[in-house]
Amino acid sequence: MTGLLDSCEGFFGSRDLYQVLGVEKTATEKELKKSYHRVSLKVHPDRVNPEEKSNATQKFQTLGKVYAILSDVDRRAVYDESGEIDDENIAPDDRDWDQYWRLLFRKITISDIKNFEAQYKESEEELNDLKEAYLDGEGKMGYILQNVLCSTIEDEPRFTKIIQKWIQEEEVPDFNLFSKETKRKKDARKRKAAKEAEEAEEMKKQLGLGDTDDSLKALILQRGQQRAGEMDSFLDGLAAKYGGGGGKGKKKTNRKGGKK
Repeated sequence: MTGLLDSCEGFFGSRDLYQVLGVEKTATEKELKKSYHRVSLKVHPDRVNPEEKSNATQKFQTLGKVYAILSDVDRRAVYDESGEIDDENIAPDDRDWDQYWRLLFRKITISDIKNFEAQYKESEEELNDLKEAYLDGEGKMGYILQNVLCSTIEDEPRFTKIIQKWIQEEEVPDFNLFSKETKRKKDARKRKAAKEAEEAEEMKKQLGLGDTDDSLKALILQRGQQRAGEMDSFLDGLAAKYGGGGGKGKKKTNRKGGKK
């Protein structure tokens, strides 16, 4: 049987339990729980295709074991001192890790999403995220809409006015990809958004999901973001707000990919 550290390296690219969760070694119990929630939302087996289910389940199990060790004061102390773990005393793979997860975290509901959006939109946090996305994407509006939480094509005119004001006040550089974007590109973006919205609504009907459904599938469909990668920043933000403590968190922006 593969040891936990080997599994961590295989699934997460690191044998360091703290790196798997994306936290510092000095992380508090609250920070550990919040990070576990954030990462688990990304790797949860419910989010993948049937053919990827087995691999995703093993990854989810590995993550659960990592958190189980670091959330135990004594086992964490032993790991911190030696860098080793006792595989014989780790909960087995056939443990119901999904049930374990649900005991730790309540489900994110459609109501949670709407409340989050109401608090986030036009807030100082949204402005900071918008500026960061504008700079990281070098003015690409497609990138901005993908990386600012809760944003849709309807937010584009509002974002444009804000960015234009920043440019006039020399708060940000004037990227050609923003100020000289062609009408053809803007229209193509609107058509793509409309098509994705139609597909999401159709799939929602096929699955019989209503606005009150609180499953992760409903969450994905409600936002109209079909690709898992496009959900990451949105889920990060919700995890930071609702994952074990309710503290106001900051999303992680993908600086390397996703520019369109």
